[in-house]
Formats: sequence, C-alpha cells, structure tokens
Amino acid sequence: MEQLLAEVAAPEQRDFAVAGLLAGTVAMTAVLLLGVSGWFITGAALAGLGGVLMVQTFNYLLPSAGIRLLAIMRTASRYGERLYGHGAALRTLARLRARLFDHILTIKDVRAVSAGDAVTRLVQDIGALEDDLVRRPARAAAMMGGAVGVGLAWLVAPAASLTLLLLLGVVILWARWATPRFLAAPAADLADGQARLKAMMLDHAAAAPEILAYGLAGVMTRNLETQAAMTDSARRRLARGEAVVDAGLLLGGGAAMALMLTLSTATLPLTVLAVLAAAGAVEALGGYVRAIARGAVVAEARARLAAMTHQHAADSGEDKPQFMGTEDGKAGPCIGWDTGGDRITLMVGERAAIFGASGSGKTHFLERLAGVRPVTAGDGFYLDGQNVANFPLAAVRAVFAWSPQDAQMLSGTICDNLRLARPGLRDDQLWEALRIACLDDDVRAMPHGLHQWVGDGGSRLSGGQRKRLSIARSVLAGRPWLLLDEPSEGLDSETERRLVAQLDNWLTHSGTGLVVVSHRPALLGLGGRHFTVNDSGQMIVGEASDPY
Repeated sequence: MEQLLAEVAAPEQRDFAVAGLLAGTVAMTAVLLLGVSGWFITGAALAGLGGVLMVQTFNYLLPSAGIRLLAIMRTASRYGERLYGHGAALRTLARLRARLFDHILTIKDVRAVSAGDAVTRLVQDIGALEDDLVRRPARAAAMMGGAVGVGLAWLVAPAASLTLLLLLGVVILWARWATPRFLAAPAADLADGQARLKAMMLDHAAAAPEILAYGLAGVMTRNLETQAAMTDSARRRLARGEAVVDAGLLLGGGAAMALMLTLSTATLPLTVLAVLAAAGAVEALGGYVRAIARGAVVAEARARLAAMTHQHAADSGEDKPQFMGTEDGKAGPCIGWDTGGDRITLMVGERAAIFGASGSGKTHFLERLAGVRPVTAGDGFYLDGQNVANFPLAAVRAVFAWSPQDAQMLSGTICDNLRLARPGLRDDQLWEALRIACLDDDVRAMPHGLHQWVGDGGSRLSGGQRKRLSIARSVLAGRPWLLLDEPSEGLDSETERRLVAQLDNWLTHSGTGLVVVSHRPALLGLGGRHFTVNDSGQMIVGEASDPY
C-alpha cells in the first residue's frame, strides 16, 4: 500500500513541495504578525502614557506598514497553499481510486469483494487518506513557525528561547504518545462501523422491492439503527480522544506564554512580543499535531485498503506465454477442456451447447472458462492447446464476450450500458446489436430511446429486457468467442425463437465461436455440438446429439 501511494503521489511531489513552502510561509508570517502586533500595541500604549511629546516621537508608520505586509503575505500564502496542496491531494486520490478499481477488476475471483465493501473502501477509506495528504504541509508549517517563535523568544532571554524549544518538543511527544492510547481503538471501531453501515444500506437498497413485498422494512430499519448507534458510539469515543490530544496543545500554548513572562529580562514591548510569538509557535504546531491525531484513522484506512490489494491479485502477465491476438478480425485461439479423460477442442467459429439440470455446475464452468472464477492447471481448460492457467487473466478475458445468467447493468442509460462493450461504438452499431438481441423494438418504444435510464442495476427493465441488453452488449464486444448463460431465460417462446434465429444468423456471418449453457431445448438450434452435465455436478461428462 505504501508503494502504491508513493506511485500515485509521485507526479504531485512538486506541488506538495510548493504547498509545504507556502504553509511554512503562512506559519512564519502568522507568528511574526502576532508578535509584532503585540509589540506595536504595547509600545503605542506606553507612548500614550508618556504624554504628547512621546506620542509625536513614536514611529507608527513603519510598524503598521510591516503588519499590513505580513497580513497580506499570510493571506496570499494560505490561498496558494490550499490551491497547490488540496489540488495535489485530490489528484493523488483520483489516481488511487482508479488503481484500486483496476485491482478489483483484475483479482482472480471478482466475487471476492462485495459491491458494498468495494464502494466503502473506494469512498470512505480513500477519503480518510485525504486528511493525511492535505496535512502534508503541516510538518513544514510546524518547523518554520516554531523556528520563528524560538528566534523571537531569544530577544527576551536565551533561556526563554531554549525553554520554548523544549516545550514544543514536549507537545509533539504528547501527541505521539496519546494518539495510539486514546484514538487507535475508536478509530478502528468507527471505520469498521461505517463500512458495515454503508454496506448494509447498499444491500438493503438493492433488495428494496423484496423488503417491501415481505413487510421487512421495520426489521431492516431496526438493524440499521442498531449499527448506526454502534457507529455513533465509536465516533463519540474518537471525538473524546481527539479532545484529549487537543487539550495538550492548548495547555502547551498557555505554558509557553507563562514561561515567556517568567523568563523575560527585556522591556515590556519585547516581552509581549515574545509571549505572543510563543503562543503563535505552539499554534503553528496545531496542524501537525492534528495530523498525528488523525493518523489513527488514516492508519486504519490504509490497513483496510492494503487488505483489499492483497486479496489474491491476478498475475501481471509478465513472463507468461501469449497466444495470437484477436484484433481486427484475426482468428482467435481454439478452446478446449478435459472431460472424463478426454479433451474437447473447439475451433473458432464452432459452437457448443451445454445442457444439464439447474445447479449442476454449468454456470461455474462458463465462469472459469471466461476467467471470472479462479482456474488452476488441474481444472483442464485450454487455449490454443495450452493450459489457461499459463496465461495472464487479462489475456484470457479478452478472448471471451460473456453474457451471464444474472446480468448486472450500470445505473445509467441503455447507451451507457452498451458502450461498455468497447470504445468508439456508433449509434448504428448499437441499434444493430439491439436488433440481433431482439430488443430494438422495445428500446424504440421507450420515451428516450437509447438514452432511456435503466435504473439502479437495470431495475426499470424487465428480466427479459436485461437479459437481451446483456446479449447485445456481448455481441458488440467483437470477441472471437461468445459465452451465453441461459440466454432465453425470462423470454416467451416467440421471442426465444426469434432470438435463436437472429443469433444463429449473426454467428454464421461473423464467424464467432459459441458456448451456450441452458436447460431449454430451444437452444439446441444454436449448438453444433451438444454436451451434458451429470446430476452430481461433475464437469462435462459426455457428448450427446440430443440430451432430451
């Protein structure tokens, strides 16, 4: 995780450095502004007590101009620090989210990360890292602000300066000592509680129709309230711990001011300057101390993200054999699998229909063939005669266009879901794919056509429409092999007949190979070779001309 963070933050190092310099400038000007203002006000007050002549000789123009300059520098530097620091942090987080999302798509078993957990980590946990990145300049601010404060304290007494330096170190040590003791446990509980709460809300939202139909809204609400109460309890404990850490900072500021008053041997204006400068130096530590305190939350977020990146990552593909490419209509690899001591081999353009009872393992077979489920050398899947386990998963997945049994849709439009297939698709290609999938008439009848919103997960479409939209998407992918899992599920017999005819014609003209899984006899027309799965759920066990 540390290496990944370093990689995504590398392009922003210059901006982070500029932000640190500007943050240090803010801290220095703030301490100087506070100290000089105190000196000026005290000097002016003493001049006023000295009478008219003393007032006339008091030079207020130069100090007031300096104060105005310091105020302008502080404001401009703070704006620049926000501009560079926050911009660099947000760009870094954007890269990190993209890299982690890529990781989710390339793990060996895409079901290893639930949707709710993935959303939580990509939003909540990465959001927690924002504090860490945004507060990066706080270290420079603490060092430069503290240095100015110590320097100004030297004007009243060397002992005062050294004492302030020691006190600043004590405040930092206090933050480092208190953070693991008061913040680590509640930070972990809060992160876990928020993750559970968000995942529950996502899961409940996805099952909303069933929850309403079965009258479970009250039960689900109570479950959410219980989890929310646990999360709030952790948040309160975290807030109390942060207050304890902040109390050390507050007491340090008061102690610094008292020490300057006690140790000063200079005039009253210089003493006031040192007192306020000491307070400003401790205040300059505030961002750094709070960054240390928030470190407990950040550490928990990093641990959760690191756990996700370690979940059975897919091989990178380096030093692995490659087969012939499938771009621009080139022939793709032949496919095969072992069954009962024999190996079945299909050349590109051939078709196979796999039949069997529900729960016999047909879907798992397709998912392993497509690279969606983990495959080992012993599973006996082959591309170009070589074991699938020898190829990088990205290469295996690029061979197959897959329409699963329970197809998931983006919460977008018809067009959005179709354009997932590959980049650069034109509207006429989308309509042609919809025609092949027997969905074009349905889409034309929709108020917004291709731009019709399908709802969360395609909830505004019927089951049969989702199935056909998934088939249209797989047709658009342009892969050498098409994998269909129960393609006619949810369709009436007439639509099923039309779909089989359209797919048969498209497969013939495109030269695309097919493996279709089904338990419906109508799909026999698509499969040139027919295979069955036995009742015990074993892999393909025999070839038959008609399993029915």
